[in-house]
Amino acid sequence: MERRFIKEKEARKLLLEFFEKIGIDPQDKRKLNLPIELANIDEYEIFFINKKPIFAKSQNKLYPTLASDGILLDLPRVIVNMGAIPYLCNGADVMAPGIVSFEGTFRKGDIVVVHDEQHQKPLAITSALYNVEEAKRLQHGKVLQNIHYVGDKLWNTLKQLKR
Repeated sequence: MERRFIKEKEARKLLLEFFEKIGIDPQDKRKLNLPIELANIDEYEIFFINKKPIFAKSQNKLYPTLASDGILLDLPRVIVNMGAIPYLCNGADVMAPGIVSFEGTFRKGDIVVVHDEQHQKPLAITSALYNVEEAKRLQHGKVLQNIHYVGDKLWNTLKQLKR
């Protein structure tokens, strides 16, 4: 895998796009700094800050990785019951009956992190199909679209990079 630093102008533009996508104030400099390294692996562009894979781009979508610990703490979360985990970790979207609780607010299209109820570990990065108030009222159907999850191709790639 070849990694290269991206130009500062491109990096700033990319960070602004990422901040906007995840709802972090671009003035909050403590979150992410330049320089940014880029690695192209399969269909992913993986962006590293301080040697950590913070976000990825695939199919023209930009999203945090499950390895971007600090960033995930600032994002809205949905807690799912333990029965939902096998489905979620096979790429299924998050269905209303599996949701135990909502933490934080989000709008349709926002990035939401899914955690399990027992260990509170992040399991998936998802995109909201409804705003939080609408989602809370749903009794059935999809609530969140799965983008990146424990066990997917990106997860396995990032796991191999740690070795």
